[in-house]
Amino acid sequence: MSAAEAVSVRILDREYTVGVGADERDSLVAAARVLDQRMRDVRGANRMAAIDRVAVLAALNLAHELEQLKNQASHRDRELTRMLDALQRKLDQVVDA
Repeated sequence: MSAAEAVSVRILDREYTVGVGADERDSLVAAARVLDQRMRDVRGANRMAAIDRVAVLAALNLAHELEQLKNQASHRDRELTRMLDALQRKLDQVVDA
């Protein structure tokens, strides 16, 4: 792991400094852009919305999407396992014949 460096990101017009490894810098900056956009989407035209409420709703939306992706990946994994099992049975039948 590389040494941590201070990286400044801007989220909803506020600057935050985060320590991150040099190899993770680009990913952190991209994540900050995503979060900034989500918070702007949640806030919409209501510039007076409480920042903590906007942050929680944006985080909830992102967490929900993450759960959906995990469920999709899990479903794909189960389907792939079924397909591999079926192929293994066919191979076993060919070898046994």
